[in-house]
Amino acid sequence: MAVDCLGHYAEEEKSGRQLTERLEMKDDSAQEVVSLDQGLRWSASERDVQDMKRLGKKQEFKRNFGLLASFGFVSIYQATWEFVLVSLSVGLLNGGFAGLFWVFIGTVTCYATIVASLAEMASMAPTSGGQYHWVSEFAPPEWQKVLSYASGWMSTLGWLASVASSVFVVTTQIQAIIEVNQPDYAFTNWQYTLIMLAFVLVTIFFNTWGAKTLPAIEIGSLFGHLIGFIVTIAPLWALCPKNSAHDVFLNVVNNGGWSNTGTACLVSQVTVLYCNLGSDSIVHISEETEDASLVVPRCMWWSYLASLFLGIIMLITMLFCMGSLDDAVNSDVPYLLLFNNTGSPALSIVLNIILLVLIYSGNVTALATCSREVWAFARDKGLPFSGWIGHMNREWSIPFNSVYITSVIVAVLCLIQLGSTLAFNIIVSLSLLGLLSTYMISIGCVLLCRIRGQKLPHARWSLGRWGLPVNAFAFLYSAFVLVFSCFPVSLPVTLSTANWAPVVWVGVILLSYIVYMIHGKNHYTPPVDFVEGKRAPGVGLQST
Repeated sequence: MAVDCLGHYAEEEKSGRQLTERLEMKDDSAQEVVSLDQGLRWSASERDVQDMKRLGKKQEFKRNFGLLASFGFVSIYQATWEFVLVSLSVGLLNGGFAGLFWVFIGTVTCYATIVASLAEMASMAPTSGGQYHWVSEFAPPEWQKVLSYASGWMSTLGWLASVASSVFVVTTQIQAIIEVNQPDYAFTNWQYTLIMLAFVLVTIFFNTWGAKTLPAIEIGSLFGHLIGFIVTIAPLWALCPKNSAHDVFLNVVNNGGWSNTGTACLVSQVTVLYCNLGSDSIVHISEETEDASLVVPRCMWWSYLASLFLGIIMLITMLFCMGSLDDAVNSDVPYLLLFNNTGSPALSIVLNIILLVLIYSGNVTALATCSREVWAFARDKGLPFSGWIGHMNREWSIPFNSVYITSVIVAVLCLIQLGSTLAFNIIVSLSLLGLLSTYMISIGCVLLCRIRGQKLPHARWSLGRWGLPVNAFAFLYSAFVLVFSCFPVSLPVTLSTANWAPVVWVGVILLSYIVYMIHGKNHYTPPVDFVEGKRAPGVGLQST
């Protein structure tokens, strides 16, 4: 599939140039200068200008993310090899070493169709709104408003939960560093909460007053991501005792209480997905990316493949060097067990710090992604107080208010940790279900268009003749994995081990319906209302 997509690049770019020549908007050069009311000026490629004109959006961001910064943005948020260490070991309960390895291979292969489908839509409509915009543009007319509104709420709350859970992860890493020398040490709930709030405050700075350096930070994070991989993997192979190849690749076990090993492995795929989510993060900075309709999908696809390569190598390393399966399953922090197997407490601390810094870099990206999605949804009046939330600072070209409100909500979620870790985990469990549901709805809308033979917007990164089967498989797999995302990790189920994500998910659906009836039905303006060829006569470009 990837080869076929690459094969289409030359053809697509050639047809794209032919399309450009036919467009009414012509310029004397390949650059169009976009200006704001206060005289701020920057360059946007002719293609970006044409895309924004078709989407009906006014250019309000500076396009300061080039190819390398964009690739770093999505790669450091995905952080696949890092999260293989931090979270994937939870899946050892269902399948053991071999089960987890083969489930990882199968899951990432299937999930690739979802990434490819999202990348093609990002090429068709490179906008900060992402999934809810695509649903609005591609859904049947009678469902465009309500489905896009629901997708907007799911995406917003899913990303909010993702940011909150990321803050929790880095706080857990600090505790793990302390546990190297003090194994029985544990933060109290108030200590956890204060550290989480501190991380939120620092992250706000990088997304507001320090936002001009964000592209440089993403490039630095990309190199840190690659160098950190080498620095981490080398001592593990050199110093850790090794498990047998039979245990790593062939010995599948079922320790989760399920009736059969197959079900146990299917439940385990959810932890694999958590390590590979995030390809769509860059979609939400499309309006800040140069040549977005080509750079964004390329970064989505190639960062996914590159992350998989590093993730599989790190997974094999972890499985060989982890030590006893029983010890790993019973450990609260399995990756700490892995680092301690080097036999050097100092080295274990260094490896933990590397992991902490890289995952925190992804937190900066997560807040940027979430705040842009919130800003875009407010631009379409999908949220209460949209006028204030969607305000764009013309001098800085940064939506300060959306960054602040996003951070405040994340901080409120962190305060829940003060009262109950279980309640906090219940709320942030929405992340996976929320985002997967928006993937399924948006892919389903494009799939329906293809089945009906309806014309889709031009995509410079196109699936070509593979579009229909890839979209169909991606849609079905999204539905399939949504079901298993509702399963508990193990049986029997208790109050603390139950999977509360479906309850929260249904609650968000009901909340979005209530808000839609009270606010959205009369105020929400679906993005399709501004799309070229579909907007009413006299409707201009949309802005905040």
